[in-house]
Amino acid sequence: MKSLLNVLKLALLLGVAIAFVACSKDDDDKKSNDPGNTGGGNAPTITEVGNTVRIRDNGGGIGTRTLTANKTWILENLVFVNAGQTLTIEPGTVIKGAVSAGENASALAVARGGRILAEGTADKPIIFTTEEDDVNNPNEPVDRLTGRWGGVLILGRARTNTIPFEQAIEGIPTTETRALFGGSDDNDDSGVLKYVSIRHGGALIGPGNEINGLTLGAVGSRTVIENVEITYNSDDGIEFFGGTVNVRNLILAFNEDDYIDYDMGFRGKIQNVLILQGNAQGAGDRGFECDGGTDPEDGQPYATPTIANVTSIGAGAANNARRVATFRDNAGGYIHNCLFLEFGRGIDIEDNESGEDSKARYDAGQLAFKNNQFFNVGNGQPDDMIYTLYYTAGASSGQPRRDAALFTTGDNIIRDPGITVSYTNDRRLRVIPTGDVSGGVPVQDSWFQPHTYRGAFAPGGNNWMKGWSMLSTHGYLAD
Repeated sequence: MKSLLNVLKLALLLGVAIAFVACSKDDDDKKSNDPGNTGGGNAPTITEVGNTVRIRDNGGGIGTRTLTANKTWILENLVFVNAGQTLTIEPGTVIKGAVSAGENASALAVARGGRILAEGTADKPIIFTTEEDDVNNPNEPVDRLTGRWGGVLILGRARTNTIPFEQAIEGIPTTETRALFGGSDDNDDSGVLKYVSIRHGGALIGPGNEINGLTLGAVGSRTVIENVEITYNSDDGIEFFGGTVNVRNLILAFNEDDYIDYDMGFRGKIQNVLILQGNAQGAGDRGFECDGGTDPEDGQPYATPTIANVTSIGAGAANNARRVATFRDNAGGYIHNCLFLEFGRGIDIEDNESGEDSKARYDAGQLAFKNNQFFNVGNGQPDDMIYTLYYTAGASSGQPRRDAALFTTGDNIIRDPGITVSYTNDRRLRVIPTGDVSGGVPVQDSWFQPHTYRGAFAPGGNNWMKGWSMLSTHGYLAD
């Protein structure tokens, strides 16, 4: 009898233990209902109603998961792909940011050590846009709005030229510890962006602190970025903070600040770019804003990207507020086979009395302009296409110093490319040149396509924007 009682007691104890473990597991599942949550912190809140899924990051990131094309995904706040997580996005998927601003702005950020695999196709692009956007309706009021949500940020471990090398990315509240970028691995791999359209972003999180359409902080060269469009962003189209990432087939249209912005020692490669500011009353500043060091200003490595085959269309030669490019703070770069037209001012190069400037990079052969074509820029003369701005100690603005040799030395030319731009209606754009854009010299680097024309499009050739970009699907292109 005693033995039987002992057996019963043992069975009771085992039952309690099993129930305790089961209850504990149930509690864990309720607390973290995301099996892909590997980033620490709390799992995201996932709310699904019909074909719409809303995601809120609670500190643990989005988790390792796949966003499928049969649902619409809404980012309710700043959603991270944490270190150790991989976010896969199917072709044709639409991801929307909740309309927001301030520290609650919605955006997607890939932290250092996280990866994004967003591989759309020409037939099924991946679209990031505002929650308000009916992506299938090209005539709705939201079509031209900016700043309705944040944007896309990718942070990597490549080198910058700052002290300390690790920095917090702009556009994200400084209290966010996952927003650091920088390291020592120039070959870092943050994943893939292919056939991706980013629309209506640039939410303001604080005075003078907006989010770029695509922000790349110290992103390494093994990351693949091809066929990416950024339209109607209230800040820069794309900004590179150091790093070595390469970008091919890039569309930057109707953004409200600069179009290509780089600093902190960016050393990547860029080819085939359309920059389009829009009509004469449209927003936008420089086609290129090129900065070298931030802190310190003479930090190394210097910013020396190689950029080729850009078609950059400004807001008209009469609009003096718009310029082709600015190089300052020791920024260098190699600019080849580009086509610049309809800008009020050309390319200015900072020339400080102290000698720490982008003119020093030019003199050292680390800033060069080769085989570029200009038309309807400034006063139309060679010494207005590329010139220096000389700053004396304490001066807030520079005095132009014009030397036609800055233009002629690199076999740059002034010639009509045969591109018609309407400033009364930025629809029905004709970007394929009908004039002469010959004379491009292939860049001696195996990554670059060996184009022998200037600009992003071959005369009579294939328009690589067709079929997947907002410019194409919403009726902007005449070609």
